[in-house]
Amino acid sequence: MPGELIGNEREMGVESAACWSQELQRAAPSDVLQWAIATFGDRLGLASSFGGVSGMALLDMAVKIKPELRVFYVDTDFLFPETYATRDKAMRRYGITPLGYRPKLTPGEQAAQYGDRLWERDPDLCCALRKVEPNQRALEGLDAWVAGLRRDQSATRARVQPVMWDAKFNLFKICPLWNWTEEQVWDYIGRERVPVNPLHLDGYPSLGCTHCTRRVAPGEDLRAGRWSGSEKTECGLHK
Repeated sequence: MPGELIGNEREMGVESAACWSQELQRAAPSDVLQWAIATFGDRLGLASSFGGVSGMALLDMAVKIKPELRVFYVDTDFLFPETYATRDKAMRRYGITPLGYRPKLTPGEQAAQYGDRLWERDPDLCCALRKVEPNQRALEGLDAWVAGLRRDQSATRARVQPVMWDAKFNLFKICPLWNWTEEQVWDYIGRERVPVNPLHLDGYPSLGCTHCTRRVAPGEDLRAGRWSGSEKTECGLHK
């Protein structure tokens, strides 16, 4: 039965991820990336939003191992100008051509179909349309993807492991920076002169869409500026 096959695939994925994570507990992020590239080859992709320091650190590490690694991002049509500028700077720095995936609906078409300012009335639906569905297309044909999740980013990410089975997209998710701190990431950024989004220096430790991102006050969670004023904490890609 199809349901049984899907269930078996999920169970095998979870078990494999747990075994690999156990083996990689003491591995440095670059070693985790090296392992992932050797394990999954051309069926591995790296997600870089160009709006997070973790993603930029991973991009820097990854292209040093495999310059032709598939790099992709989701362009929601609502990204900050500084995010596009960071993408362009990374393209020049690393000689890469990241693949951009956009929603099927333009902002105008979305407003006509669902009403104006959907991100205020139903942010989950807005993210499903503008982030999750394009990301699904970005992952087609892959067996694993690299993401910048870290345990210290928020309570919802406190159990991140170096390798996880991604039940939403039915493939493995690799998180090389899983146990790094914000300080460690910035140390790497400075040491390797990695280009980062300039808004990080202006009170935005975590960047998403312009409509749903604000500055973070001292002492707040690193992702407190995302969907502020609502109970929403994730865009849907990682839960």
